[in-house]
Amino acid sequence: MKVALLQLKTLPTPEENLEKIKQMLVQAKQEGADLAVLPEMCCCPYENSAFVRYAMPENAPFLQGIAEMAGALGLYVVAGSVPLAADGRIYNAAFVYDNRGSCIARHRKTHLFDINVPGGQYFMESDTFTAGRDVTTFDTPWGRMGLMICYDIRFPELYRIMTLEGAQVIFTPASFTMATGKEHWECILRTRAIENACYIVAAD
Repeated sequence: MKVALLQLKTLPTPEENLEKIKQMLVQAKQEGADLAVLPEMCCCPYENSAFVRYAMPENAPFLQGIAEMAGALGLYVVAGSVPLAADGRIYNAAFVYDNRGSCIARHRKTHLFDINVPGGQYFMESDTFTAGRDVTTFDTPWGRMGLMICYDIRFPELYRIMTLEGAQVIFTPASFTMATGKEHWECILRTRAIENACYIVAAD
């Protein structure tokens, strides 16, 4: 299995990001990828106001566009995450599409990132998002895999449950800042892989 990690500097709207993503998926396929992974919030800026403005249903054009590309290219795609509008709430949700364009997994971020430093940084995902409750694993031709999102990485029990359910690869779409990201990629990602004897695929 060859995996492409697609780093994306998000543009202002889902429409603009979808066009960029389509180009990146074509390139990934041309370079021999079997599966491509997009980062967290690949459809809009990482801001609470954007989450509300661009909250979308599961059949939104943005997600349908990625599904169609997966089918057209014969490529599995972990579609990062989007602000999902469902049940009168908004979730930070990731989707996986197989090489026929069918959705084979959905995950709603279970641990929301809230930071409130007196006199410093303030960002509260919980101001907008509702936390998910499910552990997500899915089957592929290369074995069973798991899916979580960004700050979920800080909770080893989630990884352990997925590996106990048979996951050999765990996907971690993320959108860490420079300040927090440097403390996670080399340290916590490696730790989770060693703890669970599995592969961790992280796209930021």
